[in-house]
Amino acid sequence: MSRTRRRATILGAAAASVVAGVALLPNWSAGASVVDDPTVDARTKATFQRLADAVFTDRTEALVDGGRGDQDKPLTDGFSGDVRLSSGLARSEDAALSALNRRADMLADLGETYSAGSTTVTLDATRVKGRKAKVAVTETTTLTYEQARAGAPRTTGFQAHHELTFSADRYGNWRLTGIRATDEGDLAVNQTARPAVEPMTARAGSTTPSAPKASTSYPGQANPKNFTASGLDYSAMAVYAKQYWSNYNPAYPDFNGQGAGGDCTNFVSQALKAGGWKHVPGYVYDYTRWFGNADIQSHSFVGVNEWSWFAQNSKRTTSLANVYQMDVGDVLQIDFDRDGSKDHTMIVTSRSRGVPYLTYHSTNTYSRSVASIVASYPNASYYAYRT
Repeated sequence: MSRTRRRATILGAAAASVVAGVALLPNWSAGASVVDDPTVDARTKATFQRLADAVFTDRTEALVDGGRGDQDKPLTDGFSGDVRLSSGLARSEDAALSALNRRADMLADLGETYSAGSTTVTLDATRVKGRKAKVAVTETTTLTYEQARAGAPRTTGFQAHHELTFSADRYGNWRLTGIRATDEGDLAVNQTARPAVEPMTARAGSTTPSAPKASTSYPGQANPKNFTASGLDYSAMAVYAKQYWSNYNPAYPDFNGQGAGGDCTNFVSQALKAGGWKHVPGYVYDYTRWFGNADIQSHSFVGVNEWSWFAQNSKRTTSLANVYQMDVGDVLQIDFDRDGSKDHTMIVTSRSRGVPYLTYHSTNTYSRSVASIVASYPNASYYAYRT
């Protein structure tokens, strides 16, 4: 659906849904976890579904139509789809859509645009108490590259999890009041919030070397990869990442959510292992060791900074001067707040005409161009590793 058509729906009237037979509990904590409430009727769930569909599809369409000169009416009237937004959330969504338009413009300047986008939202759990409601949802979005380069993926996509909060007036008319990402970090292509990072101080000593930063200027100077010298199977790394980007391998623990710190490095380590990286047994806290299975994992297998320290100490990687020099099986890390502590790990699963495409966990994403990542986080520090 074109964004012009979607904007026409934004002027629709608010849908109503009566909360029947549920006692008012005004002291319900906004921080309580969302569990499925079997008393929530189908009509109420349908209202929540329409709102979620409208808001997240608006974000997707901002990327699809952005950079083409469209000037859309903002959400200042407080409506999205068929359900009313609170005034504060309407302003927040205005800002988000404007930021996504700017991101699309930046990508268009780099030759990347999207011809289509589709977003589906699944209601995972609903909880209603009086005139307050929480809804846990999973967003699945696919974007089609408008002019896919030869050998490049035709689509990119992700799955993201959110918690929506609602309030109802005395007539039972629901208003969306908040959207909170519940994945470890806001790393989806249509997210605009700055990812939350936890400070970490590297221990002094030769086992914690500082990797050199990589340039993000396009294009990068040629630095072709020798795919046979290392004896590794880079294709197997990419195949593994594409297979398990959203359906996690049950042979390993899942560190996404519940404050576990995210699954990004654990996922990349699994892919490297699938391509031939061998275990280096030892003490889990020793950053010169690297191993992981269902029962035990070294910190270097699952930790962002610890992986970097192992990769450099072991000489299994060399640093690249520019992110655009990466090729299949290479690894990219980001330091979002530029404090010297790396926050996120991704692996290259394809490359075409000088542009690497990355796949990662937390948020689960496949075939996202490095151009898109840099456009989303232009002030971050980047570290590119040749494996």
